[in-house]
Amino acid sequence: MRATSEGGPELVQLLTPEGERVHHPEFDVDFSDEELRGLYRDMVLVRRADREANALQRQGQLGLWVPLLGQEAAQIGAGRALRPEDMAFPGYREHGVAWCRGISPKDIMGMWRGTDHGSWDPVERRFHLYTIVIGNQCLNATGYAMGQRFEGKVGDDNGEATMVFFGDGATSQGDVHEAFVWASVYDAPLVFFCQNNQWAISEPTERQTRLPLYQRARGYGFPGIRVDGNDVLASLAVSRWALEECRHGNGPVLIEAFTYRMDAHTTSDDATRYRHSDELEAWKLKDPIERVRVHLSRNGIADHDWFDAVQAEADELAAELREHVYNLPDPPTERMFDHVYAEANPVLAAQRDEFLSYMSTFAGGEH
Repeated sequence: MRATSEGGPELVQLLTPEGERVHHPEFDVDFSDEELRGLYRDMVLVRRADREANALQRQGQLGLWVPLLGQEAAQIGAGRALRPEDMAFPGYREHGVAWCRGISPKDIMGMWRGTDHGSWDPVERRFHLYTIVIGNQCLNATGYAMGQRFEGKVGDDNGEATMVFFGDGATSQGDVHEAFVWASVYDAPLVFFCQNNQWAISEPTERQTRLPLYQRARGYGFPGIRVDGNDVLASLAVSRWALEECRHGNGPVLIEAFTYRMDAHTTSDDATRYRHSDELEAWKLKDPIERVRVHLSRNGIADHDWFDAVQAEADELAAELREHVYNLPDPPTERMFDHVYAEANPVLAAQRDEFLSYMSTFAGGEH
């Protein structure tokens, strides 16, 4: 069975790659013109920030970058479905979700330059810090969502929910499966949002599973659904439904956003070594931003001047990011010892003193 290589008839879609609005019997949601323009603007700005960060890494200004190119619709759709009181747990590619939670790309770039570990307050923003260990955020999110249930924060329209983001490759990690078990048996209000971008670094999805990923939820006793991850309208509608299920006490839910990673896994990866150019060209025709642009233009929702204004805003954002990264101060050497433990540790303190004493022997920076 190779249903992992095609969206299949079970794919929830509201906007075709040609920009045509289609209806779905369960997710026939109406969107205002303002909402449609807002979603387009989100995706354009996030993509521009992503492309600028990629260029900054190539120029030696960032140590690494994890591109989201091609996955804007999945992230913006899910991110805009979250309420202010909900909590989100990202992996390391969720720059679009961060944008929706009010976190500037400037704050993200500091991590990849090595100047900080994340400069936002995850409690205030309701968006956890990035997680590098593959799949570990699913356990963290499950624990948080279990706490929401234990504290009685679910069960009605005012309930809270949690959403955790991970990729298709992470579904082969034990942490994800443990999270599925715990979330299921404790009815955690948790939406597992899997961005199936077809490649777990250099391994295709069919090397990860023999069935569509969303069907894995059935084995753990909760619903799974597959959505067109290049369709921002469908991603938003399905995410809203899943979050509502969870906040009313009917969680967890697994969403498989069927999308594609248009760039390399990270800037240290060479995707040309393991995938063919014809595959990339085929997915370019399903571009998540272009289908919204065509829909807006065809239906008179936005005109040429408006599109130009959004592009100008994106260029301005890129310029601000460049200026910000160029001027990021180098952190003090001793900061690597800060915030390692919640409380002071004599062993760590001794290591810190020894290291700083050693560094002091290099007067004038001759080392």
